[in-house]
Amino acid sequence: MDVIPEPARTLRHGPGFRELGPGTGLAAGKGADGTARWLRGTLGAATGLPLAPADGDGDDVLRLSVDPAVTGELGAEGYRLDVLPSGVHLVGGGPAGLFWGAQTLRQLLGPDAFRRAPLPGRTWRLPLVRIEDSPRFGWRGLMLDVARHFMPKEGVLRYLDLMAAHKLNVFHFHLTDDQGWRVEIERYPRLTEVGSWRSRTKFGHRASELWEEKPHGGFYTQDDIREIVAHAAERHITVVPEIDVPGHSQAAIAAYPELGNTDVIDTTSLSVWDNWGISPNVLAPTDNTLRFYEGVFEELLELFPSEFVHVGGDECLKDQWRRSPTAQARIAELGVTDEDGLQAWFIGHFDTWLSARGRRLIGWDEILEGGLAPGAAVSSWRGYAGGVAAARAGHDVVMCPEQYVYLDHRQADGADEPVPIGYVRTLEDVYRFEPVPPELTPEQVPHVLGTQANVWTEVMEDQGRVDYQTFPRLAAFAEVAWSSLPASRERDFADFERRMSAHYRRLDALGVAYRPPAGPRPWQRRPGVLGRPIEGTPPNR
Repeated sequence: MDVIPEPARTLRHGPGFRELGPGTGLAAGKGADGTARWLRGTLGAATGLPLAPADGDGDDVLRLSVDPAVTGELGAEGYRLDVLPSGVHLVGGGPAGLFWGAQTLRQLLGPDAFRRAPLPGRTWRLPLVRIEDSPRFGWRGLMLDVARHFMPKEGVLRYLDLMAAHKLNVFHFHLTDDQGWRVEIERYPRLTEVGSWRSRTKFGHRASELWEEKPHGGFYTQDDIREIVAHAAERHITVVPEIDVPGHSQAAIAAYPELGNTDVIDTTSLSVWDNWGISPNVLAPTDNTLRFYEGVFEELLELFPSEFVHVGGDECLKDQWRRSPTAQARIAELGVTDEDGLQAWFIGHFDTWLSARGRRLIGWDEILEGGLAPGAAVSSWRGYAGGVAAARAGHDVVMCPEQYVYLDHRQADGADEPVPIGYVRTLEDVYRFEPVPPELTPEQVPHVLGTQANVWTEVMEDQGRVDYQTFPRLAAFAEVAWSSLPASRERDFADFERRMSAHYRRLDALGVAYRPPAGPRPWQRRPGVLGRPIEGTPPNR
């Protein structure tokens, strides 16, 4: 069988199949209503089968249930699927486990089960099998940057569906940056009136001489966000919002100039940035800035029920702080050593503020510099070192080292690879990624909450480009995050490639513009657009 991610245990009951037909009923026990609704909507559309409600009696029934005994054995996200001549029974350790089992069932029905309408003459059958499965990590994430290139709401909902199909359960929603502010904040309307649009866009790497000379932007209304969060929750996906502070904030400063270092530059002259890289325009460390962002986070907490709120904290250039009398006075007032200590104070303020409201702060690994509050967690992106330091200091960590799981990095070194960025990171490279650093002790390993793949969209101008960079590598990442695989070098990549031959057909049915194994199709290339390739093998740490 060609299931991705690979299940923990699979046992064939025999060589035959169990056919589903117009008379097949769907019996949903307590806690199974959500998965039953999803199956009727998704499989019903693909197969044309009504999957009418049934009482559980008889053979031609697909039974869904949640069983505490399975929770004890496989965990709340675990499931057991039995396909027998006498019927089909899917049981989850919890509602999430039941839903992940439904994703496996869909794969077993074949690639056409991923279509939106039935093809004539199709029969629908399941192999006689028992599958027992549960995830390795509780945090199996995808970070999507919609600040650099905006993705309309329908595209975000589509990506949540793609995540669900791969049993990923955390959507890290990167909503703000120098190049755009993407979420409506009612008390600060200029954040979207001004901050969500830039006048033009660099095409390619920042050293490129090409520009798209038209405005780019967009934002999500608060009702859009509510819809996205609800869509995710129905698929047992948690949405973690990211609002960048104190760096990567030029769009916010363009909208509200008083947020910037007004004693150093004329912030009223700033616009939303139209280039890539790291802007020197960062937030001023003032009480006014703190109160402003408290107002932002107050509205966000109403929209996002997630335990974690991401505050960025990365790549904060401190040149303006060094030249700012206001910033230097704040350093002296706080008694911190330098500008790193000032950033630590800034992040610590919001850690305390979020903790008082029952939430937890998470940020990129730069937030370790200058000290970090005890309850904060770290997204380790600059290799493994930040994650190791965080876990050793007692902080929870999500492993997302750029040299393995930054999906904006190029997938091959050929001349046809579109806008090549970073190291070559092939499908096999991602498949051999190991999220848990070997130097962690058994006591430190539980601080690794899980892992996440990151999709930065500077050179991804539309959904097709996002698809190309993300797939098929996200399928390999999903297996790393879900399955209990052997050590990196011992993993059976040949078997994964064999299963991918079926998975490509699923992605075709879903309309995913993935990178084919043989290389980009003609319309996926970007000839003459400058990238930033890095030669050689990336560092391991």
